[in-house]
Amino acid sequence: MILKNSLHISHELVSKVVLPGDIVVDATMGNGNDTLFLANLVGAAGKVYAFDVQQLALDNTTKRLTEAGVLERAELILEGHQNIDKYVPQGVKAVMFNLGYLPKGDHNIGTRAETTIAAIEKSLELLCKEGIVMLVIYYGGDSGFDEKNAVMDYFKSLDCKKYSVLVHDFVNQINCPPIAVCIEKMS
Repeated sequence: MILKNSLHISHELVSKVVLPGDIVVDATMGNGNDTLFLANLVGAAGKVYAFDVQQLALDNTTKRLTEAGVLERAELILEGHQNIDKYVPQGVKAVMFNLGYLPKGDHNIGTRAETTIAAIEKSLELLCKEGIVMLVIYYGGDSGFDEKNAVMDYFKSLDCKKYSVLVHDFVNQINCPPIAVCIEKMS
């Protein structure tokens, strides 16, 4: 099948821009899947900054990175992603977001439009030229519709001379399939 799911698309696009030695961010650490993916891309000379508000996410990610032997490549931060600018230097190559809640976690704790948009704005400021912000938007069921609508409106407001925004959405699938969004900084 040529049309892959949104998570696969996000990994494919990020792997096209991230090189060994780069600085990258996992804005929503969760269970550490993207943190590990990024740690493998940046190699021993690179750095991953990963954020989450739940200790469980930090614990799960620490375990995953330790088992893979790449924990030293990451700084795991128990903090909301809206505070990215307090921890991450300029020159970031890629920032990844998975919007929603921690898989198998408390559905009452999830990303929210206000903090997500603040985090995206700060991420765009930290990006180097041709860097990307990659989002997978999980919505539906008991959460996410308000956040999805707000961030999709926000994307439309981005200056087309500075940013290119691609939305990958399976419009004919049922059950609110995740949407992939890639923002590339052009200048």
